Amino acid sequence: MESASRRKAAEPSPPAARAANGADTEPMFDLIELLFFAYRDFVGDADRLLENYGFGRAHHRVLHFVSRRPGLTIAELLDILKITKQSLNRVLKELRDKGFVEVRAGVIDRRQRQLYPTKTGTALALNIAKLQTQRFRRVFGHLQKNARPDAIAFLLAMIDPREQEKVATLVASGARLKSLGREL
Repeated sequence: MESASRRKAAEPSPPAARAANGADTEPMFDLIELLFFAYRDFVGDADRLLENYGFGRAHHRVLHFVSRRPGLTIAELLDILKITKQSLNRVLKELRDKGFVEVRAGVIDRRQRQLYPTKTGTALALNIAKLQTQRFRRVFGHLQKNARPDAIAFLLAMIDPREQEKVATLVASGARLKSLGREL
């Protein structure tokens, strides 16, 4: 006679049972589409402001990270954004030419190029962040008290597992800038 513990161990767990029945193989269209729509509206707030400067989403991403981490090197920014050097150079040239970002030689290694926001660049990045924060505050105002930590956990889990720790560290370093009075 088979012991109860052995039978229990042999039974698939609920998620494994659903997968065996084909339930977990169906696309999660509801979540996929909601993520598309949420992203559309989230970046749409920034898009409308950026249009006034002739900028797009690529400019926003560069300006955001340069403003959050003054002195960021081009190599570090390429690693964060996962884009080609050619794509970055086009966007960076426009941001430099219009006075939103400065490129300086590295303090320790003069061959390195470090990126710094100008006052104008910092102001634009902050205006965009405030717009996007308004959307978050509105949403969190309608949800349970623990919604923000749950949202953070969900978003981190959506990131490729090999990148999660690096991204968590990067986000936490930005939070430290804020706590040091360098909110950008």
